[in-house]
Amino acid sequence: MKPWLQLMFFPCVFLIWHAEAEFFTSIGQMTDLIYAEKDLVQSLQEYIRAEEKKLSQIKSWAEKMDVLTSKSASDPEGYLAHPVNAYKLVKRLNTDWLELENLVLQDTTNGFIANLTIQRQFFPTEEDETGAAKALMRLQDTYKLDPETLSRGNLPGTKYRSSLTVGDCFGMGKTAYNDGDYYHTVLWMEQALKQHDEGEDTTVSKVEILDYLSYAVFQFGDLHRAMELTRRLISLDSTHERAGSNLRYFEKLLEKEREEKEKENSINKTVTSTEAVVQSGAYERPLDYLPERDIYEALCRGEGVKMTPRRQKRLFCRYHDGNRNPHLLIAPFKEEDEWDSPHIVRYYDVMSDEEIEKIKQLAKPRLARATVRDPKTGVLTVASYRVSKSSWLEEDDDPVVAKVNQRMQQITGLTVKTAELLQVANYGMGGQYEPHFDFSRRPFDSTLKSEGNRLATFLNYMSDVEAGGATVFPDFGAAIWPKKGTAVFWYNLFRSGEGDYRTRHAACPVLVGCKWVSNKWFHERGNEFLRPCGRTEVD
Repeated sequence: MKPWLQLMFFPCVFLIWHAEAEFFTSIGQMTDLIYAEKDLVQSLQEYIRAEEKKLSQIKSWAEKMDVLTSKSASDPEGYLAHPVNAYKLVKRLNTDWLELENLVLQDTTNGFIANLTIQRQFFPTEEDETGAAKALMRLQDTYKLDPETLSRGNLPGTKYRSSLTVGDCFGMGKTAYNDGDYYHTVLWMEQALKQHDEGEDTTVSKVEILDYLSYAVFQFGDLHRAMELTRRLISLDSTHERAGSNLRYFEKLLEKEREEKEKENSINKTVTSTEAVVQSGAYERPLDYLPERDIYEALCRGEGVKMTPRRQKRLFCRYHDGNRNPHLLIAPFKEEDEWDSPHIVRYYDVMSDEEIEKIKQLAKPRLARATVRDPKTGVLTVASYRVSKSSWLEEDDDPVVAKVNQRMQQITGLTVKTAELLQVANYGMGGQYEPHFDFSRRPFDSTLKSEGNRLATFLNYMSDVEAGGATVFPDFGAAIWPKKGTAVFWYNLFRSGEGDYRTRHAACPVLVGCKWVSNKWFHERGNEFLRPCGRTEVD
C-alpha cells in the first residue's frame, strides 16, 4: 500500500473483522499457535529431508554422467566401437534419462503443502496482526516505553527476549497509518529508519519508510521537517513523482505561511515572531475519549498511588471466619485490608493450584471475546477498551466449580443463589479493561428487576503477572497487583442500593506474562437481610 496517490487524496483502509479469529485477545489460546507452528516446522523438515535425498540422487547421477561423457566425448568413434558402450548410450537416452526426468519432476512438497493448507484455516488473520500491533502501541503508551525499548525487547521479567526488525517496525507504522494514527506512525517509522541507517539487513527500502514518515509528519503541521524528509526521499529516488509534487506543494504552503506572517507583522509592528506550534520532531500524543487516561495509566505504572502513612495505619491483617461461619471456624482465611474507604480486602490461599488448573482447563475451550453492553442500545458488543476472552462456568460443569462458589459464599456471607455464573477471563496481548463500573446504570437491564444490581465483586487472581496487569481505581488512587491464589473483594453499592461511583476500576494492560482471573458478581436479591440497609444513603 502506497501512502499517497496524490497529496490531497488520503488512503482509506477498510478492515474486515472475523469473529472466529481474535487470537491476540487471549494469551491462553495463543499457546495453541505455538504447537501448530512446531508441527509445521517438523513437516517442513521432513520436506527438506526428502528434497535433499532427491537432490543427492540427482547429484550422484550427474557426477557419474560427467565422468562418462568426458571419456566418450574425447573419442566418440573409439568409444562407440565397443558394442556394449553403443547399447548403453541408446539405453541411457531412451530409458535412464527418462527415469531421471521423473525423479526431477517428483513432487516432494505434497505432505508439507497438505499440512500447511489444513493448518492455515486456524492461522491468525489480518485482524489478529492489527490487534497485536495495536496492543504493542497500547503497552508503549501506558508504560511510557519508547520504540527503541520495545524494538530491542528490553522488558522487565522476560524469560525469552526477542527484538523487532526494520520490517517489523515498518509494519507497526503501517498499521498505525492505516488507522489514521499519525502519532504512532511517526514513532515507528522513525525507529524503522533508525535501524535501517544502522545497517540492518532488510527488504524494506528507505524510500518506502520516508514516504510514510514525511506524510505523517505533515499531518502534524510540521512543514519544515516534512520538506526535509521529502528532500531526503528524492535524493534516494529522483524519479519519485509523488515526492516531487509533494515537495512543491510544501514549498507553496510554506511561502503562503511566510506571506501571512509578514502581513500580520506589517499590521501590528509590536508583534514579534513566534515559534512554530509544533516543535520539529516532537509530537504530543493526541487526547482520546477517556477523561482519566493520565491517572489510570500512571496507576498502572505504580505512580500516583495515594497510599499515605495515615491511611496505611488504618489497614490491618486478620483471620477471617465469615462471621463465625462453621466451615471457617477451624480454617479461617487470611484477610488483608487493601484500602480503607471504600473498603477493599484481599484474601489469601482462596484457590489451590490444582483448582486453578482445573478451572482453566474447563474454561479454555469455551473462551470467547469478552463483550460490553452498548450504553445506547443495550446490545452486547466487542470493544477495543476490553481486550480479553472469557467463559462462564456452571456448577454442573465440575465439582470444583461448585466448591469454589461455596467458598466465596462462606467468605463473603452473601448468597450465590442469585449471583452470576463464575466468569473466567484470560487477557491477551496488552490485555486490559479500561475504567468501568461493575454495577449497572442502565434502567433497561432485564436482570435489575429479577436479581437486582451487582451488589459486590469477588475477583480471584489465578496467575502471577511478571509486569503490568494491576487492578486500579482511578477515583481514589489505588493499585492492586495480581498474586496467584489470592482474591480481592469490594461492594459496588452502598447499603441503600445506590451505586458507589468510587468503585470505577480498570484492569491494566498486561506488559509481560499471562493473566488469568475468575470472578463472581453477587446481586442484591437474596442478600437483603445478609447485608441490610443502612441509616443513610451512603452507608
